[in-house]
Amino acid sequence: MDASSRGPAGTSSPGSTDVPATHTPNTPRPAGYDGGLTTGAVARLLGVAPTTLRSWERRYGIGPAEREGGRHRRWTSGDIELLMRMCDFTSAGLPPAEAARAALAAAPGAGGAAPLLAAGTRPAPARPSTAPGALPVGRGRTEARGLARAAVRLDARAVEDLLARALDRHGLVAAWDEVIMPTLNAVGRRWESSGERYVEVEHLLSWHVSTALRRVAVGPPPARGAAVSLLACAPDENHTLPLEALTAGLTQRGLPVRMFGAALPIDALEEAARRTGPAGIVLWSQGRSTASRPLAQRIASIEWGVRGARTAPAVVLAGPGWVGNQPEGVLRPTGLAEALALLSALASR
Repeated sequence: MDASSRGPAGTSSPGSTDVPATHTPNTPRPAGYDGGLTTGAVARLLGVAPTTLRSWERRYGIGPAEREGGRHRRWTSGDIELLMRMCDFTSAGLPPAEAARAALAAAPGAGGAAPLLAAGTRPAPARPSTAPGALPVGRGRTEARGLARAAVRLDARAVEDLLARALDRHGLVAAWDEVIMPTLNAVGRRWESSGERYVEVEHLLSWHVSTALRRVAVGPPPARGAAVSLLACAPDENHTLPLEALTAGLTQRGLPVRMFGAALPIDALEEAARRTGPAGIVLWSQGRSTASRPLAQRIASIEWGVRGARTAPAVVLAGPGWVGNQPEGVLRPTGLAEALALLSALASR
């Protein structure tokens, strides 16, 4: 469940156009790269909509040099590296027409066209990206790199499509851990290291992640007798996405959940606990400024039920803000899968 940033990732301005002409993004090549990829696979790799790729081909000549059987597009390594340059230039702020001219001019070989690699050969090793639009996503899946590129370009349609595909293909937990969280962390690190720049990228990405999580939060009706889980952010805490992912996972499992969102006053949480009799209370804190031992102890003291037969719900502290601040007797899951397993067990007691 933790969503912590791990240091700066560069301070390049998104409005700068000073991009190295020979830049090759640090994007791992998927299986079948040298044999040619479909338009859909390339779109997922680069974080653009397939319709955008077709538009670039039609308008600017940035397209596959060969077609399978004369009809189907198959993008070779040379085609894809040309597209990578195009994406870098558009991420740096160039209009698409200028970005296409710059990408073609920067391509190796005569005549401004990127040379195709011979069958069976491998392209030169990629160099780490220094372009403003390239965000390092660590060990995230390939889709995370495409999602980060789409977010930096503010390409809402591509962001929406990539999130939907990742959730459908990998499931909620894997998509959250290996696609969504690496991208959110990369954007957060860039925002922190660039002053107020990139805040629009973070807001756009967060809104679409929230929308995607709500769309997959569909499951069977809650099982009879299953106890409810209460999910809330600590007072003054506004980072809700991890709790939204947990809400979606519990809903998919048919478990009752009450999600209260950002900055819930502690008195309101106590009242909700007394009225619902939850099996567990999850309190999220992104930073140490919103977490404290006295707060956790107050939550742990909540009781519900008739007088003389009071029961205390399990207290689950989630998020990096609680590191070193949790009192004895509380639960501390380390990720979405563990939190889901823990709350599922509590609900069935």
